[in-house]
Amino acid sequence: MKKIAYIEIDTHAEIAQSFMDVMNGTGSFSIDYFFSKRVKDQVAENGENVFISDSSMILDQLMLKRYDLIIIGTVHRYFNTFSTIAEKYNTAVIVHNINFIRTSNFSRFKSIFKKDRIYRLKLLWKEGLLDASKIYRKARKLLVLDEALISENFNFLPIFYTKYSEKPQNEILTVVIPGGVSQKRRDYKKVFLEIKKIEDLHHHPDFKKVPIQFVFLGKADHAELKQLADLEHSLQHVNITYFSERVSSENFENWMKKADILWCPIQQETEFFSQKEIYGKTKMTGNIGDSIKFGKLAVFPQNYQSALDFILPEQSDLIQQFDELKNLKFDFQKDYNKKTVRQKLENLLNSLITT
Repeated sequence: MKKIAYIEIDTHAEIAQSFMDVMNGTGSFSIDYFFSKRVKDQVAENGENVFISDSSMILDQLMLKRYDLIIIGTVHRYFNTFSTIAEKYNTAVIVHNINFIRTSNFSRFKSIFKKDRIYRLKLLWKEGLLDASKIYRKARKLLVLDEALISENFNFLPIFYTKYSEKPQNEILTVVIPGGVSQKRRDYKKVFLEIKKIEDLHHHPDFKKVPIQFVFLGKADHAELKQLADLEHSLQHVNITYFSERVSSENFENWMKKADILWCPIQQETEFFSQKEIYGKTKMTGNIGDSIKFGKLAVFPQNYQSALDFILPEQSDLIQQFDELKNLKFDFQKDYNKKTVRQKLENLLNSLITT
């Protein structure tokens, strides 16, 4: 049986969870998971093959077994450690920000002084920031989580399958906006304006009133939290729900199951380490995985280009669009059932091991 090590000692616990879920029960691979304590606390798995790790331990842990493949879930720090792993082992790296890996060391060095200086200097002096390019050169394969990002240099890693597909029976149209409530990655200014428009429409006698609630499914703080509180006080006909603390995995899942539709007002552009990234072109939005996992149609901005049939562009009359989509059926199980996705993933893993 082929042996794989999956390492996530940095950020993306939700991606590690998706990989674990789809590979749970596989008879073709033996997979050990090496997680930081913070990541381990966020995943719902405590088997004998899940180990606490960090940058000081992982190299010694990998020496205890002979692995056919090492998958690194995130390379946003610990560059010196990951460079050694990529040099010694058959390694595949999941890429979250394509422009970041294309950036020269000179540009990375300059970006240290643009923001977060103390943190970035730590990455430079203690964690080998300038080794980042080496990792991507030494890795056997670079992996992406969005089929739109596939190219000669990037292989698609299929880890999202439809886990929940039952339609909710809501008395009130429930629109869920998944993700942290921050203007940096999503256009919440537009969301607030659209909700105010819907509220104002209820005062028009010819308006077909649709009971509706918007759920901001992520932690809100700073300016956005105040804006949500002010918005809530101004509303009489539209309900909103928001959270000032981190949303637990259980609470997140419960609300996602209740959603009639997902609204994903992502910004076209964001940045990582002061490098511009473009959603759908150089960076994936996690909302695609959310949509697949929970079997929900998702409304995206018109400027987001997607070939996926369950991603729908915003229309001018949003409330009518949401109301119509509530009853629209889409067969996620056809392409995103667990068996199909696992087979695709196993085929990829075999190719990464044998080539």
